[in-house]
Amino acid sequence: MNPAASMKIPKCWLTVAFAALLAFAWAQPGASAPQIGYLYPAGGEQGTTFHITVGGQSLRGTDLVRVSGEGVRASVVEYVRPLDNQELRDTSTFLRNLVKRRWSAAVMAAAAAKMDGPALPDHPWLRDLDAKSPAQLARLQTMLFDPKKQPNAQIAEQLEIEVTIDPGATPGEREFRVATPGGMSNGLCFQVGVLPEVREEDFATAGDPATPVVDLPVLLNGQITPGETDYFRLRARAGQKLVIRAQARKLIPYLADAVPGWFQATIALYDPSGNEVAYSDDFRFDPDPLILYEVPEDGLYELKIRDAIHRGRDDFVYRIAVGELPFVTHIFPLGAQAGTSTAASVAGWNLPAETLQLDTQPGGDPVRRARIGLDQGFLNQVRYAVDTLPEATETEPNDATGDAQEVTFPLIVNGRIGQPGDVDTFRFQGLAGQEMVAEVHARRLDSPLDSVLRLVDPTGAVVAINDDHKDRAIGLITHQADSYMRVELPQDGTYEVRLSDAQRHGGDAYAYRLRIRPAQPDFALRLTPSGLNVPAGRSVPITVHVVRHDGFDGAVDVVLADAPAGFALSDTRIPADKESVEATLTAPRGAPRQILSLALEGRAEINGVAVTRPIVPAEDQMQAFLWRFLVPQQELLVAITGSRPVPAVWRPLLPSVRLASAAPVQIPLGGTAQVQIEAPQNLPDSRQSELHAIRFALSNAARGVTLQEATVVPTGVTLTLKADANIALAGDAANVIIEASTEQEGVAPDGQQMASKQRVSLGVLPAIPFQIVRP
Repeated sequence: MNPAASMKIPKCWLTVAFAALLAFAWAQPGASAPQIGYLYPAGGEQGTTFHITVGGQSLRGTDLVRVSGEGVRASVVEYVRPLDNQELRDTSTFLRNLVKRRWSAAVMAAAAAKMDGPALPDHPWLRDLDAKSPAQLARLQTMLFDPKKQPNAQIAEQLEIEVTIDPGATPGEREFRVATPGGMSNGLCFQVGVLPEVREEDFATAGDPATPVVDLPVLLNGQITPGETDYFRLRARAGQKLVIRAQARKLIPYLADAVPGWFQATIALYDPSGNEVAYSDDFRFDPDPLILYEVPEDGLYELKIRDAIHRGRDDFVYRIAVGELPFVTHIFPLGAQAGTSTAASVAGWNLPAETLQLDTQPGGDPVRRARIGLDQGFLNQVRYAVDTLPEATETEPNDATGDAQEVTFPLIVNGRIGQPGDVDTFRFQGLAGQEMVAEVHARRLDSPLDSVLRLVDPTGAVVAINDDHKDRAIGLITHQADSYMRVELPQDGTYEVRLSDAQRHGGDAYAYRLRIRPAQPDFALRLTPSGLNVPAGRSVPITVHVVRHDGFDGAVDVVLADAPAGFALSDTRIPADKESVEATLTAPRGAPRQILSLALEGRAEINGVAVTRPIVPAEDQMQAFLWRFLVPQQELLVAITGSRPVPAVWRPLLPSVRLASAAPVQIPLGGTAQVQIEAPQNLPDSRQSELHAIRFALSNAARGVTLQEATVVPTGVTLTLKADANIALAGDAANVIIEASTEQEGVAPDGQQMASKQRVSLGVLPAIPFQIVRP
């Protein structure tokens, strides 16, 4: 074997992880981390206390709720397990008998003994059934026995949570998570609002004149079951300019197992005579619908909401703001140069002002958000950009070659495609071999523009054209309609950039920022997942993604930024030809159970200059079984699940935790290399036999690299890595992450032991760097 193909990792590195795995294997395996799929309602009003339902899986044992930001407190009231099949049958029998008893007192008296039915378990859904109203029983019947409702284990368990929002809590979106001793859940959107709130179960009954009337303004909360339509009766006055803004996709951006990948809500408004007067299934490119309606007469209006293709399930949650609320439809310009005083014109409904002063303080986020009239109710956020380049405003006429607007780059042009078919043209002088970039910022700043860019050379030939350019850093826009081109100019002379709308639409709302500049290689970084669960002293895998801009092709080193003492990140570099790398984060040994916020950053050299960029936490989410998006999150959180009990005989053998750098394992193309995982000292026979019950496997999919064998030896475990000659490439460099697992008796959500055994992860070893070399 090639001497370079055998590697002995220093004891101070993998020995620690191996000893921790052994200790964990001989301790009781911990519970899985919880996962949450929906919140209902997904928000509440300032200054109120209320209960919400959280749906998910592995929720048993939840004892902690975390809401980002200040002013929101929450605690667990009760865990609600799903009913088993026998309990469902008993409940169905009980409900049928209950209907009979209510239908006829004579029947009840004659057949009371026969209708007692089976005893029901003490379950939150089944308490005080005799006292429930017909509407409440109907909802329970639908929830438990709707034949159109498909079982979904991912949201089968529930938590009842009490939430208190302080009167002074900042309105807006928060991240909501729960935690058990086994770990912390993913985060979901929870909104702090300023409007009075109601729920559909109290106000949404079709065709019932006794249904309470909702006074405006209000925020309506509900869930859509399969084929359901929810109805609300609203009292409106003549002359009111109503804003009806639904949020559904906003609350849960992507559903992996539903087409089109989210709850596609539709809303319709009916006048007092029952005529449909307004309908919406979106707002421009935003899937969440909006109705703007001026009320012609006093009366009771009816609002209906349903799914566009009549689907429904528990995670089809919505919030609808209704009233004479301020709503911005568009602004101009869409940004400004840093440090300049800029007032944007604002258009929309019920606005308290016609201009908005933009915050252009140097530094800070390049894309910023503002609100108007926050104290007056719900208002969508205004998004705008702040840049360091000089800026100019588009000047009409500039539609034809003869009227092209003269510009000198670098420059940002703020403009509009002011009418259907409009083409804005900008002329500049270029030099042969000069690399220039033309880029549109519009859709990512909430403009409806679907831009097309054309670059025309001095001869009149189109040398480059671009319609849509995908930016992986923008994870919430599925149709990324902004244009981008990077071109090396072929000759000296006068060039033109022509900007139009791909659909030949136009109007005041079709604003843009056109950046014409030299190429400036750069990068952005995302880390998934945004919530990490790791026992003290052990490691957890992470993935760091790089989004490369303007041809940046360098390597990026990933490091912790001011992390609490004891945390360690494996040596992590994103190679020049890769878009991501998998690594491991190790928690301090002996740390108590806690949730901490961490920060990481990436470092690279660009044109001889050291550049550092923050790493944004994100979730790698799937849309409709196929597409994936990196969705930014507010916080990168690490839940330390606490130290595992370690047998006394092994405690003296655990060394102090510290990481040492190690050269990459050299794996010959088509050959193998060995990695030694060392025990603190030679294993006794009893420990060797227990170790045989632990299975080692690759946790990540490195191209062409497989774990061929894991062999137990007196000094620990020998891992044999193989590089497939037909798949791997010489020069490939990445990390191998090894996961250890065992089997234990399975436990169902109701706490009963299952007949089959379940695989239980014991955790991962710190990432092992490797490089493929020619033999």
